[in-house]
Amino acid sequence: MATKSTTDALGAFFDDLVRAETRLYNALGDSLSREHGLATSQVEFLRYFRDHPGSRVADVAFNFAAGIGAISKGVDRLEARGLVVRHPNPADGRSSLVSLTRAGSEVVADAETTFQKRLSDLVSSTLTPDQVATVGAALATLRAALERDRIGVPVG
Repeated sequence: MATKSTTDALGAFFDDLVRAETRLYNALGDSLSREHGLATSQVEFLRYFRDHPGSRVADVAFNFAAGIGAISKGVDRLEARGLVVRHPNPADGRSSLVSLTRAGSEVVADAETTFQKRLSDLVSSTLTPDQVATVGAALATLRAALERDRIGVPVG
């Protein structure tokens, strides 16, 4: 059974993790919107498709722990802007594969520079490289366990 101090520490950990993530996400979104007309989620999708060409919407949904419908709508918006294109999935006629267009590749390259610079400004002004490595390793371990056990994956 967890002690009061352990419970309090876990509650503080959750609160700090979620609030820090939200503030970083919003600050990145402000910069990306101002400089590229894109939301943080759109840049994340474009980065994913750059690194995983020919992915299914379901793959993206699993990676971002989001519903397939929400991801599909996000991909629709990127497709309407000419940044991604859907191709029939030869292995499964019920799904399609998504790839960046040339315009999408150019946009994500430009946005990546903004993303990395702003993230570096926000994090490096507070944390040392060793702290980033330590926290990053802990979060990667937690994420891997949650993903392995399929915890927190939305249905649909």
